[in-house]
Amino acid sequence: MNKFIKTIKNIFLPEQDEIFLQFIEGIELIVSKVLSLAMISVIIFAVFDLIVFIGKKLFFAPNPLFKDSLFEIFGLFLNILIALEILENITAYLRKQVFQVELVIVTSLIAVARKIIIYDLEKKGGEALIGLALATFALSISFWIIQSRKN
Repeated sequence: MNKFIKTIKNIFLPEQDEIFLQFIEGIELIVSKVLSLAMISVIIFAVFDLIVFIGKKLFFAPNPLFKDSLFEIFGLFLNILIALEILENITAYLRKQVFQVELVIVTSLIAVARKIIIYDLEKKGGEALIGLALATFALSISFWIIQSRKN
């Protein structure tokens, strides 16, 4: 108990800012590790869901062709790719203790591309598609800026 009280005092005393920053970094590392484990479980379940979905379409559907559900399958694949990119973002943060903007932009581009690929013009209006196009354009320009600054 005395150690806990001493830690609390060290955190809140102004001359102990370094100890407080180390405490915060420790919390960030713990949260990042928990998030990466949670993301791994999400990826495993998503892959299992994709396999079950494809299996149902192949073996239990009256018409075993994918023509009606192809966009759903693409969406499930892209969900897994997005989850893998998010896991890459988390592990990159754990390695370098810095968010890599390039990875975040690429992940965002994949997410927007997924939306565009599974977009149904008959159910949704063109306004949302224009919004997705603008998001793609803005993310592409951001990616180009990041890449040009690296070189």
